[in-house]
Amino acid sequence: MRIIIDDIPELGRFAVDLIAEQISYRPDCTIGLATGSSPLPIYHELAARVARGELDLSQVQFFALDEYAGLGGDHPMSYRFFLDEHVVGPCGLDPAQLRTLNGRAEDLAQECRDYEDAIAEAGGIDLQILGIGHNGHLAFNEPTSSFGSRTRVVALTPQTVDANARFFDDDPEDVPLLALSQGIGTILEAGALILIATGGGKAPAIHSAIEGELTSSVPASALQLHRQTTFLVDAPAGSMLARADFYRRERQLIPRYGRTTPRRR
Repeated sequence: MRIIIDDIPELGRFAVDLIAEQISYRPDCTIGLATGSSPLPIYHELAARVARGELDLSQVQFFALDEYAGLGGDHPMSYRFFLDEHVVGPCGLDPAQLRTLNGRAEDLAQECRDYEDAIAEAGGIDLQILGIGHNGHLAFNEPTSSFGSRTRVVALTPQTVDANARFFDDDPEDVPLLALSQGIGTILEAGALILIATGGGKAPAIHSAIEGELTSSVPASALQLHRQTTFLVDAPAGSMLARADFYRRERQLIPRYGRTTPRRR
């Protein structure tokens, strides 16, 4: 596990360096995408490098991390819509390169099982991008989710509903109460994990995930179990880290430590 503390643009560049390294080893690799405001610096940098001709994503397969139940991909608040707007379009991808969960599937449980099968058929996720909720949730895996959980239908906590209301004209009543989400067990099977968090509001969750106990009460603490997790945090998000000075020193002493080790299939 490595912790990088820097300004937001540099966090985006660092993450895309890891992505580029993975692609250089395996052009047809599989990358998992998170949504929300946190990963936007990564996606902006990714699109910029594609536009400059520095990165070729044409063979990469992408999988979304989660989706709201009840929303189709054409709904402006769906995560399919978000990823089309911030990744598929700006990076010039074929929409078929991105596989997402169908929040309007007739059988949501079967949709989740099919999604697990699709990830397995793709050879697994090589590199997964993640965010973190204010309560430490990972994807839509709320506190007390099993570390062995798989893609499934989940209920959202009132805290998560309130936090996401900003995307629904600040009206919690419009936020779906159910979602489809990759499980923690699914996430931990990825070859490498990149979690990005910015802003002081994420500081307690980041502190608990990195320096706190391994507990299902903080789902993101499960990343302590992964052999290759990189936490990318700005100074406000890292403000509660007791060992922040050490993390900065470590980066200077061994700058390439924590780079991705590509999955071998």
